[in-house]
Amino acid sequence: MNVVVCIKQVPDPEIPPAQFKVDEVARAVVPPPSVAPVMNGYDAHALEAALRLKERHGGTVTALSLGPPSAREVLKRALAMGADRACHVDDPVLYDADSWLAAAALARAIYRIGGESGRSGQNGQYGYDLILCGRQASDTDAGQVGLGIAAFLSLPALSPVQQVEVIENGRLRVERLTEEGYQVIDVRLPALLAVSSEIGEPRYPPLRGIMAASRAQIPMWTAADLPPLGRKDDGDWPPLARKLRLQRLYQERREAACEHVQGESPADAGRALADRLRQVGVI
Repeated sequence: MNVVVCIKQVPDPEIPPAQFKVDEVARAVVPPPSVAPVMNGYDAHALEAALRLKERHGGTVTALSLGPPSAREVLKRALAMGADRACHVDDPVLYDADSWLAAAALARAIYRIGGESGRSGQNGQYGYDLILCGRQASDTDAGQVGLGIAAFLSLPALSPVQQVEVIENGRLRVERLTEEGYQVIDVRLPALLAVSSEIGEPRYPPLRGIMAASRAQIPMWTAADLPPLGRKDDGDWPPLARKLRLQRLYQERREAACEHVQGESPADAGRALADRLRQVGVI
């Protein structure tokens, strides 16, 4: 089974709130220079799921990331954990991408990965059988990119997923989380699954894997290297352009005030409190 895992680099969610800054003029997050960005947590769970499928059923795992040069660090971590290959999409025109642009670029990259693999997936048409990603990213919590990739590639998609089991060639049995519990769904490959943390804790990369990953050559593709999906009459599809315009990015500031209401007796204090609450419109 050939699996592609989409991985995003995000600011470390463990950053103390006091160190978290936003440049409201540039509309950008300014992480502290002393804290390196990390692999998105849900994406790490997706990578673990891919590695477990590889261990049980064979095949390959390809890690894919879209981002600036620093994103190569999360790809190296993916290789250290056990991924067979990594691909990096890096182009200034794709920086600060919205969900549409990120999904379009990643879908094109996956299309290229499938064409370059030199293999057919179990379905005999694609160079991959399964695409895994995290259910959402910790920086935006949008949860849209994975489903966008599936839409562009015309693949079935499920989110959020807590368990994946191969039941026969070309089919998976998937547990999809719901508010009441979970659904059990059979899905034919190729497909895209957006994975939740319930699927299992990511492994820690061994020292040998870390050393090998530090020497790995990771190909870098620009926007010009990403082929359109090849649909008839669609031209340059999907277009690599933003659909959203960020109007404002700011940190919410909350202020609190405390007012003491007193009285000569508890009953007087209670009446004074009720009067004050009526004045401010609470009751």
